[in-house]
Amino acid sequence: MSAGPPLGPQSGPPVRIGLVGAGFVADLYLRALRHVRGHEVTAISGSTPDRAKALAERFGIPAAVTGVAALVERDDVDLVLIAVPHDLHVDAVAAAAAAGKAVVCTKPLGRNAKEAKACLDAVERVGVWHGYAETEVFAPGIVKAKELVDAGAIGTVTWVRAREAHGNPHQHARDRERMGGGPLRGLGCHCVAIGRWFLEGATPVEVMAWGDRLVRDDVEAEDSAVMLVRFDDARMVQVEVGWTHVAGLDVRNEIHGSHGWLGTDETGSTGVVGFAGRPAGYVVEKAGATQGWLTPVPDEPWIYGYHAELAHFVDCFRRGVSPRQTLRDGVLDNAVIDAGYRSMASRAWEPVTMP
Repeated sequence: MSAGPPLGPQSGPPVRIGLVGAGFVADLYLRALRHVRGHEVTAISGSTPDRAKALAERFGIPAAVTGVAALVERDDVDLVLIAVPHDLHVDAVAAAAAAGKAVVCTKPLGRNAKEAKACLDAVERVGVWHGYAETEVFAPGIVKAKELVDAGAIGTVTWVRAREAHGNPHQHARDRERMGGGPLRGLGCHCVAIGRWFLEGATPVEVMAWGDRLVRDDVEAEDSAVMLVRFDDARMVQVEVGWTHVAGLDVRNEIHGSHGWLGTDETGSTGVVGFAGRPAGYVVEKAGATQGWLTPVPDEPWIYGYHAELAHFVDCFRRGVSPRQTLRDGVLDNAVIDAGYRSMASRAWEPVTMP
């Protein structure tokens, strides 16, 4: 699938973006930003000079620096885009906010709701503009499903089932302390955000969850989890996540309504199916194999929602309006997942409590 024409506004001064991070997510952001109007990436910071410089040269970014402080203090940065593991989010958001910069932070906002709230407090304390980069609610398939729901196509949404699983977590994610849990934290944040978006107007109030380490011996937390989230109007979101899906990345959603049903499949029904008799190289994020039957994703940043969310953030920042997802959404999603981890331990329904 083609990414189509450049997205975003075409007039006025460009938003000058400073990117924090030079790893996997930063790469996806930069690939998507190639198709977004109204901005320029002026600087990138990495944990090491070599890593930042390599990514800067690849994408034509003028400056590469080491560390967050060196980036947020620059005069040619209006908006700080944070693309580092979430154990580093509080410090990065706080540094950007203290420098008076607008902030967009990747998901999940923190390792728990308390950390996420610290991020929110940092931006609200000084009044800077902020956005929460939860890609799934910008993914084309999910956006189209929401348009159909808003048009009344399936009546009242009663139940949302959201699943995300794969078999190859990043190295930092395998550390429970750095992750703030396991796949329920790192993948479940997508599922909770999707559910809240489709049950718009309702508030999550209690959670029942199960999780355990069934297969993997290289992770410290659960490798599989299921969570039910009950909202204040009795509607439900069902979350399924795991690090045991050896076939690769599995992202599917179901939206059940009083007069119909919608389903999305971002990684299984890609429109491309093939049999590779020899290794195919990179096929898709967290692919289970590069040989045999394959379903490659043609343009991952587009399909996963990176193009749309970044175009949305650039547009909203330029117009001075609040974006669809702010850091407040990141706090609420983390609070739901906190309740899920409490439920795993208590084996009972646990209330969703905001920090």
